[in-house]
Amino acid sequence: MASDDKTFGGAIAEARKAKGWSLKDLASRVLREDGDAISPQYLNDIEHDRRSPSSDRMVQQFAEALGINQDWLYYLAGRFPSDVRDKGLSQKQVSDLMVAFRGGPGRGKGG
Repeated sequence: MASDDKTFGGAIAEARKAKGWSLKDLASRVLREDGDAISPQYLNDIEHDRRSPSSDRMVQQFAEALGINQDWLYYLAGRFPSDVRDKGLSQKQVSDLMVAFRGGPGRGKGG
C-alpha cells in the first residue's frame, strides 16, 4: 500500500501487529475521557475505518503506545492537533500544512 493510501486505522493495525500485540493488548493502553480503557471491539472498528478516534487524547495515546509520529496520525485522522487549531490559521495556511504532510511519516517531527 502506498503511503498516500494509508488510513488511520490501517496505520494503527500495522503498528499493532508489528509489535505482536492483540487488539486487547493495545486497547488496554488507550484510555477514554472517563479513564477506562477502550474496548477491543472499538479498536477493531477503528482499525477497519468504521470509526475514528474520539479525541485528541486518543490520537496521542495511540502515537505513544505504538511509537508512531503523532503529527502523522493526526494527518491520517483528518484533523490537526489542538495547538495548531488554536492558532486560527487561514485556509491557505491549512492547505499548506496538508501539502507538507502528504510527504508521509518521514516528514515533520520524529518521522
